[in-house]
Amino acid sequence: MFTGLLNLPWWGDLIAGLILVQITIAGVTIYLHRCQAHRALDLHPAVSHFFRAWLWLTTGMITKEWAAIHRKHHAKCETEDDPHSPQVLGINRVLWGGVVLYVKESHKPETMTRYGHGTPDDWLERNVYTPLNKWGIMLTAAVDILLFGAIPGAIIFGVQMAWIPFWAAGVINGIGHWWGYRNFVTEDASTNITPVAAWIGGEELHNNHHAYPTSAKFSIRWYEFDLGWLYIRALSSLGLATVRKTAPKVKLDPSKFEVDAATLQAVIAHRYDVLAHYAKSMKESCALELAALRAKGHDIGALKTLRQWLHSDARELPKCEKVGHVLASSPLLNTTASMRQELARLWERSTLNTEQLVSQLRDWCERAERSDVPQLATFSRRLRNYG
Repeated sequence: MFTGLLNLPWWGDLIAGLILVQITIAGVTIYLHRCQAHRALDLHPAVSHFFRAWLWLTTGMITKEWAAIHRKHHAKCETEDDPHSPQVLGINRVLWGGVVLYVKESHKPETMTRYGHGTPDDWLERNVYTPLNKWGIMLTAAVDILLFGAIPGAIIFGVQMAWIPFWAAGVINGIGHWWGYRNFVTEDASTNITPVAAWIGGEELHNNHHAYPTSAKFSIRWYEFDLGWLYIRALSSLGLATVRKTAPKVKLDPSKFEVDAATLQAVIAHRYDVLAHYAKSMKESCALELAALRAKGHDIGALKTLRQWLHSDARELPKCEKVGHVLASSPLLNTTASMRQELARLWERSTLNTEQLVSQLRDWCERAERSDVPQLATFSRRLRNYG
């Protein structure tokens, strides 16, 4: 049986296969996702052309289609127009059929027209990569068998073909909106699957990405690792990439107490961090209060709904008679919930000018500090330090 030009041992084939799929992953996360879809960085033309050619060979994906579908996902997240929301379509459909959903959306001209702007439209794209997108896959199959042999080459080719459809279209789009931990209270169900994001190039940090979609770096917390960012830093050191934007860092000035325009600007810029810190600050007191109410016989479902909303959901408080009864029975929970809603509305009031918004934020802080909730007063004093 033909053993291939390289004639590697089994472990050599394994290492080669992993390297090949890592290059493909790098192409997806660096070129398609961070560069093309979100413009978080600029790549040297040589790097861009390499990734375009590599993705043509290993996935058959078209840059315009991928960018357009992903941009629509962000614009319509968790709605019926979202191309692949497990919250709408169900986790099994997205996890196991994500590539089918991708192909279905790619056939919609309105999606391509509205969301596919700014992607490559040169001679290669018009004459090779787009019309002959399946030819690259066939060429890869032939090269894999030629280099690694009939059976190892076929296996490596199969892994290459299945990796992105399953791990990116399935796991990231599915599990990344279904299960995991959340650093930020975004208005979608995005989650971070794991803090060490090396298996899929950093894409595992999906909640961080939805909080700051134009950031070239997906890791936020000190314990998080983004392999794609490591690749970007390497390219930058070689002059092959230029980072345009990363997530803003919270800056606190302990000597600052006056709520002004700078405070407002910082609070709005860091709104997800603000809500996350609010939930963290109130977590212990609310947990004790909810436990006490449960012991008194209050509806368990209403208590659970309120706890989840306080700590993980940025949308309006669910309108439920039993939830209302719980709030009416607890001044602490009622104050915590109402003040949280007011704070979240601050960055939604686009019709107000800066002076009016500053006045509202100042009033919010003053009322928080006069409340009977010590944790709320402590949080408010920290909020004044933003700037």
